[in-house]
Amino acid sequence: MAAPGTSATTLTAPAPASAATTVETAARKQQTYAIVIIGILFFCFGFITWLNSTLIPFLKLACQLESDLQAFFVTFAFYMAYFFLALPASRILKLTGYKKGMALGLIIIAIGSLVFIPAANSRNFAFFLTGLFIQGTGLALLQTASNPYISIVGPIESAAKRISIMGICNKIAGALSPLILGAIVLKNAQHTENQLVQSTDPAAKELLLQELAQRIIPPYIIIAVFLILLAALIYYSKLPEIAAEENQKDKKAEQTIFSFPHLWLGVLCLFLYVGVEVLAGDAIGTYGKALGMSLDTTKYFTSFTLAAMLLGYVVGIFTIPRYLKQQQALLWSAILGLLFSAGIYFTDGYVSVTFVALLGLSNALMWPAIFPLAIDGLGKFTQTASALLVMGIAGGAIVPLLYNHLKDNLQWSNQSAFFICCFPAYLYILYYGVKGYKVGKG
Repeated sequence: MAAPGTSATTLTAPAPASAATTVETAARKQQTYAIVIIGILFFCFGFITWLNSTLIPFLKLACQLESDLQAFFVTFAFYMAYFFLALPASRILKLTGYKKGMALGLIIIAIGSLVFIPAANSRNFAFFLTGLFIQGTGLALLQTASNPYISIVGPIESAAKRISIMGICNKIAGALSPLILGAIVLKNAQHTENQLVQSTDPAAKELLLQELAQRIIPPYIIIAVFLILLAALIYYSKLPEIAAEENQKDKKAEQTIFSFPHLWLGVLCLFLYVGVEVLAGDAIGTYGKALGMSLDTTKYFTSFTLAAMLLGYVVGIFTIPRYLKQQQALLWSAILGLLFSAGIYFTDGYVSVTFVALLGLSNALMWPAIFPLAIDGLGKFTQTASALLVMGIAGGAIVPLLYNHLKDNLQWSNQSAFFICCFPAYLYILYYGVKGYKVGKG
């Protein structure tokens, strides 16, 4: 017969293990639930964001804009909202918390979508830009909340893997959105464009343009309704609130947001990355059309770029962190970007367009790598750092305009303009992946 002490140990030992297992299982379920909810959000703002690639040729036609440079103020209005609203969004989140802030962001995007109704009725380009800026405002709030949330909802070492999963949700939506909206608003677009060029009757031309502009209203009403329903779902969900852990550095009174040079280098890195990502996604159709391809063909080119990005995210899920560290993924992505940029410059026609689409592959793992590398070790400064990184999304406003300025105003070739916008950017991203991410970490 066993001694009393031994018997007691044998009987009571399983209890703590069982309790620990239960707690661990509950935590895992809560984390999975959070990832699913944030995945829905990433799908949502992926769909909204990549509608711009269709809006650029649509608004150039419907509003009779004079140049591609003017049409690309679509991306400027949309992405500049991130620059102006990211820091205010950080303060809003401190008041509302993540969940209510995300719901508010969805409502703001819905309001921006509804502005498209009077914009279409009046065919007023400024109204469309106002709606896009409001949408960008809501997305700035969503991005400021969702990116740090998905980064710190689990171990920071696997943050790039979780963001890659979010990227798949985002880019599946992004690949679908130009296909869906293009089929509605750019149906027989080349024929419509030819009719407008050939028309000599101002009244007939005005009627044709008004009918074209009206096509945008139904899809954006549907989008607004969906966003409002999703906001209600988020608001009443059981999405857990999380807080960034404080580290020892936070306890030093002299520590400020300026004490982390790797963050500021990361902001510039993200600015350049978003610039080349938006250029590859939103300008590929314009690029193909400038090479003599039909609008009926080029309106689908953005989906090829996003399909390449989707492939890159799948690679990230299976390789990070098991085979590749986050900074290694960034390094190899930058090298691919340099090679594909050279391919764009030295080729022509459909081959050159293919290299533009392949930039999607090189860009895929950059956001998942840059964001967690830049906020690593920031503790209580994480929300502010996230806002600064989201401000870097303004690169999507600047780089496409630079490309169009080079080719339209300075008469550079399409290949040269694309190359000068992309190659230096990938060189800097390569630097960040090699050294910049650890500057100042001691």
